[in-house]
Amino acid sequence: MTTQISQERTMSVPASPRQAGATVWLTGLPSAGKTTVAFALADRLREAGHRVEVLDGDEIREFLSAGLGFTREDRHTNVQRIGFVAELLASNGVKVLVPVIAPYADSREAVRGRHQKQGTPYLEVHVATPVEVCSERDVKGLYAKQAAGEISGLTGVDDPYEAPEAPDLRLETHGRTVEDSAAALQALLVERGLAL
Repeated sequence: MTTQISQERTMSVPASPRQAGATVWLTGLPSAGKTTVAFALADRLREAGHRVEVLDGDEIREFLSAGLGFTREDRHTNVQRIGFVAELLASNGVKVLVPVIAPYADSREAVRGRHQKQGTPYLEVHVATPVEVCSERDVKGLYAKQAAGEISGLTGVDDPYEAPEAPDLRLETHGRTVEDSAAALQALLVERGLAL
C-alpha cells in the first residue's frame, strides 16, 4: 500500500498550457530587438494568466555573472549559467524569456541539451535583424564605440556570431512592429501547446 501511494505522488500530471513552463531563448545581434520583443511577449503572456520571467542579459551580467569577461570561454560560462536558471524556472511552470545574444552555436546547443535531458520545453528564436539595422538603432551606443576604437569584441562586427541554422522561429524585426513580433512568438507557443 505504501508503495502505491508513493508511486501516485511521483506520477506527473500533464500541465495545462497556462501552467506549462518553457524556455524561449531569443538570440541575435546587439540592438536586434531581443529584449524589447521579450518584454512585449511577457506582457501578453501575463495578461493571459501565465507565470513569466525575463532573464535580461545585462542584469545577469551584473548579478549572476559579475567578473566574467567576453572571451569565448567566459561567454560560454555565462550562457550555461543562464541556461541552468532558465531550466530550473521552466521546470517549475514558468515561461522564461531569455533575450541573450549567446553568439556560439555549441553554447546554445548545450542549453538545449540540458532542457531535453530534463524534459523541459525549449524554443530557440533567432531575432534576425541585419547588422546594418542594428548599428543604426545602436541602443547602447556599442556600434559607435566600436567604430571609434573605444571597444573591441563586438558580436557580429569584430567578434563572431553564429546564427542558428534551424531555429524554432526566425523573427525579422525590421519592417514589423514590436507587437507583431510578440504576437508571432505567442502564436508559436500556442502552436506548441505551451500557451492559450
